[in-house]
Amino acid sequence: NLFAAAKAVRQNAHVPYSKFHVGAAFLTEDNSIVVGCNVENAAYPQSQCAEASAIGNLISQGYSSIKEVLVIGSGDLLCSPCGGCRQRLREFASLDVLIHMCNSKGHMKTSTLAELLPYSFGPENL
Repeated sequence: NLFAAAKAVRQNAHVPYSKFHVGAAFLTEDNSIVVGCNVENAAYPQSQCAEASAIGNLISQGYSSIKEVLVIGSGDLLCSPCGGCRQRLREFASLDVLIHMCNSKGHMKTSTLAELLPYSFGPENL
């Protein structure tokens, strides 16, 4: 399941600076699960969010679309995709895709990508 996959990969996060582990899991078009975790870098702008890591895995494994997303952080607050990752997700997910935002205790809130990224700019705009 997405929650277990994201929780497991979260432990692999490379976070020597923030100590904030994030895991992301995507459901693909054939119902496979693709995961990613955040990777920090001493040159902070070069860090990679868990969702971006999972998108790299998605494409590397030959998939082209996301049916569902789950993101889990290591804190008590729900972990939602940052603004940049919402736009990254928009490239591979439709606006009605469900985004599950979780905390370390398993509490969850679900929104659509459209709710998280209103008036979005996507591939069809080009």
